[in-house]
Amino acid sequence: MAVKHIVESQQFTLPRIMELFERTELMKKIVARGGTRDYDNKIMATLFYKPSTRTRFSFESAMYRLGGKVLSTEQATEFSSEIKGESIEDTIQIISNYCDAIVIRHHEEGAAKRAAGVSPVPIINAGDGSGGQHPTQALLDLYTIYNECKTLDGLSVAFIGALDQGRTVRSLAYLLSKFDRIKLYFIAPDEMQIKPDILEHLDEKGVSYQLANSTEGILERVDVCYQTRIDKDRLNNANFDLSPFNIDTNVLKRMKFDSIIMHPLPRSVEISPAVDSDPRAAYFRQAHNGLYVRMALLSMVFDA
Repeated sequence: MAVKHIVESQQFTLPRIMELFERTELMKKIVARGGTRDYDNKIMATLFYKPSTRTRFSFESAMYRLGGKVLSTEQATEFSSEIKGESIEDTIQIISNYCDAIVIRHHEEGAAKRAAGVSPVPIINAGDGSGGQHPTQALLDLYTIYNECKTLDGLSVAFIGALDQGRTVRSLAYLLSKFDRIKLYFIAPDEMQIKPDILEHLDEKGVSYQLANSTEGILERVDVCYQTRIDKDRLNNANFDLSPFNIDTNVLKRMKFDSIIMHPLPRSVEISPAVDSDPRAAYFRQAHNGLYVRMALLSMVFDA
């Protein structure tokens, strides 16, 4: 099934998601045997206008594991022609001459879509703006849920944190809406609650959801707790107590024995390090899956 660009979660149909999962399982085997040279004639460029650790490194590692080569810039805002006023469209049309795919993270929402509109090579959105999307993170999140819970139907998922600007939450909500009997909980301070466009999409798809400003009575029943950071500087009340949004060993006692805790990382105080040793803490396994899923995504665009 051909994939030209990877710009938003909505473009992934159920058959395409299943194909991705099958490729991901294959990539695990490829890594276990030391990689492949199948794509040694391919060059991937990582064009990051905002800092990244996991996304950039996992994409670059994925490309090397596939046998390809990498061109990289981590601070394109400073170390690209944008500093001279060059538009994203012009930058993409130039860089596309030197590579076979471009992975882009940009500070403007919609930048990846603009890049895809002019690029002759595949564009992969590695996060755009503060309230845009991060489809490859959402796909590795979805794979992690599938791998840990053994299903994607009938699950209840709690999203916690600054949800209004949460690219990963927004993208994952779009993907989860494709499955049956999903129940979503959005837990955030009022000024950081999920944006209406996501709720409108869920209404259209008939997905059950609930808005809340506390985890009480919710974490006890969910299959997946998806935690994100809250930037206290964005809160209207500087003395706002964030502890009800955090997960520690006391919160673990309330959760189902077979639930999982996820986080796109990096974390701050929202998950206590004491939680790490609990088998329900899936966030480091989640990050590890990023390598395999991104290898699978690169193979999909190269094979198109």
